[in-house]
Amino acid sequence: MKEVHTEGTLEKIVTESAEVFDEGVQEVSHLEHEFISKKPFRFAKEYWDILGPGLTTGAADDDASGIVTYSQTGAQYGTRFLWLSWFSFPLMAFVQEMCARLGIVKGKGLAGVMREHLSVRVLYFVTALLFLANTFNIGADLGAMAESTQLILPHIPFAVLVFGFGLLIVLLQLYTTYARYAKYLKYTGLVLFAYIISAFLVHLPWRSVLIHTAVPHMAFNKDEVLLVCGILGTTISPYLFFWQTSQEVEEKHLEKVQNHTGHTLSLKKQISRMRIDVWSGMFFSNAVMFFIIAACAGALFTHGINDITTAREAAEALRPFAGNFASTIFAVGIIGIGFLAIPVLAGSSAYALSESMGWREGLYKKVKQARAFYGVILMSVIIGIALNFTHISSMKLLLYSAIANGIVAPVIIFFIVKLSAQKSIMGEHTNSKTLTFIGYALVVAMATCALATIYFLFV
Repeated sequence: MKEVHTEGTLEKIVTESAEVFDEGVQEVSHLEHEFISKKPFRFAKEYWDILGPGLTTGAADDDASGIVTYSQTGAQYGTRFLWLSWFSFPLMAFVQEMCARLGIVKGKGLAGVMREHLSVRVLYFVTALLFLANTFNIGADLGAMAESTQLILPHIPFAVLVFGFGLLIVLLQLYTTYARYAKYLKYTGLVLFAYIISAFLVHLPWRSVLIHTAVPHMAFNKDEVLLVCGILGTTISPYLFFWQTSQEVEEKHLEKVQNHTGHTLSLKKQISRMRIDVWSGMFFSNAVMFFIIAACAGALFTHGINDITTAREAAEALRPFAGNFASTIFAVGIIGIGFLAIPVLAGSSAYALSESMGWREGLYKKVKQARAFYGVILMSVIIGIALNFTHISSMKLLLYSAIANGIVAPVIIFFIVKLSAQKSIMGEHTNSKTLTFIGYALVVAMATCALATIYFLFV
């Protein structure tokens, strides 16, 4: 038989895979050199300065919907699905890296790039679904923040907390400068360490943790398929794509202003720093997922508590087995991450709608310079507040959000991969062939998950 040499051969894929990780390895080697050659504190400061949109995006991914999903996973299945944390990590990082690279090279947000190169009808459809999903998520997050606060301060009415949190978040976005706002978001992400701490306050079955982290376990039945689909939909969410891309543009503008020169780093240097930021942020996000699942497995699953439907229930359920402190920091984590996730959700909707319609946009602009952009943020939060006073439960809000995200995510990822792989758009900064292959494989996987979710929920 004749030997066939195609790009799809195992040898070709392995070779190209090495190329995909080559730049990442070089960055790690550079960091190691910096660590060796500089004092640790100086290195830590420089590393922290590099972190920005990637860290914020990764932290925002662990919002109330993520916390509920991960808590339920640990409570219902113990440690069995810990392997999903390392499985989803590179997938998230690849997609977010493509989004960030588009923003850096094109100097536009994702919707702006899509408007320039794709059908406007497709863009309107995607943007409408994104706004719908984000608004449901904002409503659920505000409700989770209010309920968690009542665990600590039970005498404050739910309505007061929902309105108060919503108003404070809107005011921060409307009247804080982007430089200060970006710094606030960055530090807010550190609240997620609460979940890492809570895991160590619980008696964990370490042997089971290690086994199920290293070896994937899954029975392909309805419940477990829905669970995996839910986790993938929660971790690889469309709003993160739009936020990441637009934040790279905002950071570029901020750098010009702060340097007072009108110049920024070279594209190569920007992309190099961005990769460190994105991979660090996505690692942090998935590490938090790991510890939430582990904490609930150790405290709830082992004591026969298998049904968690809200973030508040997860915090309450920890109290008898892990103590008041663990329960409190779990609740504080929900409140703190809401202050990060809601601005990201509302902001990503504003970026997408404004760029789709050709409106002025950007958090670095004042309200009077981008009224429609800030109007979308305000509208998103107002509707989110109102949803908490309808007969729709928080679980249903998260369910509707997950379905909308599941439908739109593969569509957006398809266009992200397509755009970032074109030399006419990205020049020398295009995807490698293997990265493009991985991207399209993720599209197929996410589309399959969306169809499976819809089938099992409605058929």
